[in-house]
Amino acid sequence: MSYVDKIIADIEKKNADQPEFLQAAKEVLESLRVVVDNNSKYEDAALLERLVEPERIVQFRVPWVDDSGKVQVNRGYRVEFNSAIGPYKGGLRFHPSVNLSIIKFLGFEQIFKNSLTGLPIGGGKGGSDFDPKGKSDLEVMRFCQSFMTELYRHIGPDTDVPAGDIGVGGREIGFMFGQYKRIVNAFQGVLTGKGLDWGGSLARTEATGYGLVYMVEEYLKSISDSFEGKTVSVSGSGNVAIFATQKVQQLGGKVVTMTDSNGYIHHAVGIDLDAIKEIKLVQRGRLKDYAAKHTDAVYKEVGDGSVWDIPVDIALPCATQNELDLNNAKTLVANGVKIVGEGANMPTTQDGADYFIENKITFFPGKAANAGGVGTSALEMSQNSERLSWSFEEVDKQLNRIMVNIFHNINDAAKEYGQAGNFVAGANIAGFKKVAQAMLDQGII
Repeated sequence: MSYVDKIIADIEKKNADQPEFLQAAKEVLESLRVVVDNNSKYEDAALLERLVEPERIVQFRVPWVDDSGKVQVNRGYRVEFNSAIGPYKGGLRFHPSVNLSIIKFLGFEQIFKNSLTGLPIGGGKGGSDFDPKGKSDLEVMRFCQSFMTELYRHIGPDTDVPAGDIGVGGREIGFMFGQYKRIVNAFQGVLTGKGLDWGGSLARTEATGYGLVYMVEEYLKSISDSFEGKTVSVSGSGNVAIFATQKVQQLGGKVVTMTDSNGYIHHAVGIDLDAIKEIKLVQRGRLKDYAAKHTDAVYKEVGDGSVWDIPVDIALPCATQNELDLNNAKTLVANGVKIVGEGANMPTTQDGADYFIENKITFFPGKAANAGGVGTSALEMSQNSERLSWSFEEVDKQLNRIMVNIFHNINDAAKEYGQAGNFVAGANIAGFKKVAQAMLDQGII
């Protein structure tokens, strides 16, 4: 039995009730066969055993009082996965689906994503099964203060620096930062995604969506092509989807779809992004409101077809994990898609991703393609350390540089190990080699 096979068997035994984590870990481990099975130093140091086991898992209760005076209790999590190249860095997700498996999968992916940025940040993730939707600002505030009352003892600017994720935007970051500052009596860069008036970074809101498009753009440049005239499908309608759409439009592409939890819109002439921003960012409404104002747009409820049924040149899944399955992948390929870039974390199922690769579709995994968000978070950390604020243009320039470098690093790694064009393998290998060397350098810890 090979080293990789032994590790896969071991994690399946130990984590049988954690399907999301197993999916993420096995996908990475399969890619690493060409690296670790031919080099005994990794097995001698039990490096994979250490890599798949978090350095620390913190789980805690979060009691809070709702507006009717009733006590509610949620679960909180922080998985500090790997600090070989820097303090733990990764978002906090507030969503009813949150459980330990999801947080571990996200934290594991974050190790490699953060490594690919070239910045000194390790991998971590956290969150709660709390749902901020439908809650008043005061309820959200009380929850966030209770959550941080426990979390504060496990984080710090040189230890663990959380950010936002699904369900955690500027409001939630603000409430948590205020509570942290109140407890420790210090103004520190302990959270990223902060408000611009109190330590936040310009371009952070746009970063994940912009970064995704910058990576695809660099690939297109490498084959003497561009976004000009391309038809693009985008899923989601949050920050990632909105700003990916914005950047595609700036580069001459036409985005024709967006989704939310109720359904999707197809607007063949191109999405009216100003209308989407008003509905989603201001009114916090639903996409069916868009279709009501744009009579030439088609709106379909969940279950009535799929956003991936629409023929496009480029597909950018930007909603949530496992939203694009094998059947969707087959439909996209049959309809002529050329490029798929993941804006969300693991939005394509394993068999869907395999199908794209087998059919020579250019496929960029989330750990590479959506790294612009955490990359810009790390730039926020740098600004906090310097007590400076950089211009939007400067941050955007750095973001573009990070994404361009990631593309070339994963492209080179794929070629080096005989898998040219397989950017999943390239991302896993390039991210792993940096972390693995740091772990070897630091001894058995």
